[in-house]
Amino acid sequence: MKLKSLILAAGLAAFGTAGFADGHGAKVKVGMITTLSGGGAGLGIDVRDGFMLAAKMAGNDNLEVVIEDDQRKPEIAVQLADKMIQSEKVDVMTGIIWSNLAMAVVPAATAQGRFYLSPNAGPSALAGKGCHPLYFNVAWQNDNLHEAAGAYANDAGYANSFILAPNYPAGQDALTGYKRMYEGELAGEIYTKLGQTDYAAEIAQIRASGADSVFFFLPGGMGISFLKQYAGSGVDLPVIGPAFSFDQGILQAVGEAALGVKNTSQWNKDIDNAANKAFVEAFQAEYGRLPSLYASQGYDTANLLLSAMGKASVTDPDAFRAALAEADFASVRGNFRFGSNQHPIQDFYVREVIKEGDVFTNKIIGASLTDHGDAYAAECSY
Repeated sequence: MKLKSLILAAGLAAFGTAGFADGHGAKVKVGMITTLSGGGAGLGIDVRDGFMLAAKMAGNDNLEVVIEDDQRKPEIAVQLADKMIQSEKVDVMTGIIWSNLAMAVVPAATAQGRFYLSPNAGPSALAGKGCHPLYFNVAWQNDNLHEAAGAYANDAGYANSFILAPNYPAGQDALTGYKRMYEGELAGEIYTKLGQTDYAAEIAQIRASGADSVFFFLPGGMGISFLKQYAGSGVDLPVIGPAFSFDQGILQAVGEAALGVKNTSQWNKDIDNAANKAFVEAFQAEYGRLPSLYASQGYDTANLLLSAMGKASVTDPDAFRAALAEADFASVRGNFRFGSNQHPIQDFYVREVIKEGDVFTNKIIGASLTDHGDAYAAECSY
């Protein structure tokens, strides 16, 4: 296939265009706003790389992808979205990692008649009363992986968890999700600063709390900092987390401190289906590294879009929305369908951090929640 380079306003080189004709042979233009610099860059890079890999593997020239860096700043994300909609005339938007950025961009994009396919952020406000016919989440609703962690804590016999997360929409959803499923008591509950790197005070509170376990959601560099400091603190309590703090791109930076930790995810590289095997092999061949959860979500997002493009034209929003809602693609997760609020219904797993040769990674050790949706769908009405 041909890859045409685009020169972006932010001075970044796009991966280019790769294409699929939609159901009527027309081109579809996608605006991808994601985090490509700063502390969360690895997450956005993986979403981008997974998305572009799916496009490349399909191999034709009618899908145009414009890529921009939001720098993890809501005001920049909004400016980029306005530019993409009003100047670039994109048909579909995607890419955002962080829920506070999604809350700034998604409602504005859908209000201007653009489809938004989320490859990551799934704030509860957009799953319930703030849902929209043009908004699809292809990853999960924010609470889901934390609900799976709460269910695992019950199975493991933990009865007094200390829980913490950053104080932003995804962090609030994280603790809500854990508490929704967890049946024990709470030894403590803390909201940290978004982007925080020093956790000495929080670890001191954990030490003094009488907890029998620690659940935390600290994505990206926050999780790396916490785990290293926790491992060096002498506090010897089992840690539970969602995949975000134990994902492939993060584990190498955390190192030995993560070994044996249990975490929850809807995806792992060892899920046994043909689509996932092909994805893992192709990603390693293309990029020279193992794929992450974020890469898998970018890949599925592209394949969902492509499946809809084969059935309907984006110029017919009702037909295109119906085609998206069918979710007629081979997900790397296996079972995948949309609920009534256009958020996934899927299986969730418990993973354990292991070491394969010199590489830290995860293996699935069991199921946590099966065919699981979200708690907000009943509040959604179009």
